Amino acid sequence: MRVGCLSFRQPYAGLILNSVKTVETRWRPLLAELHDCTLAVHVAYKDWEGSEWMDILTHTVGMNQHQIQRLLQEGEKFGRGAIVGLVDVGDTWQCPSGSDPEEMKVLEKKAILRGLEQKYLTTLSNPRWLREPIPARGHKDVWIVDIPDELIP
Repeated sequence: MRVGCLSFRQPYAGLILNSVKTVETRWRPLLAELHDCTLAVHVAYKDWEGSEWMDILTHTVGMNQHQIQRLLQEGEKFGRGAIVGLVDVGDTWQCPSGSDPEEMKVLEKKAILRGLEQKYLTTLSNPRWLREPIPARGHKDVWIVDIPDELIP
């Protein structure tokens, strides 16, 4: 299977593949051309800088520390520097400034991120872990990879 691949820092790669993060955010419409396509998820070596995701998981999503720890461990099961899963790409749109506060809370919960104004948001669905990781170097933008059929769940 030949698909586009995008590198994600942890904990976001694991949150995507465990159906917690369903909206990806970028400063440009990077995933717009992949609408209705499958995207491979690569886990970067570096962690996401900042810890607002923890606050969102705790206070907005309502997870306790044990649930978060279990989720983080699951996200690391294949390590880093590898292609570990697949996700389907949906619509991309730009989040306007001055959005309704309640609507913004819903989007922040789906993105596990705050400060979404003017960012491009893309829906992600149908996440699935590969049967085994594929070691690979990450790239800055989307790149093309071949996923062997025997690794596709």
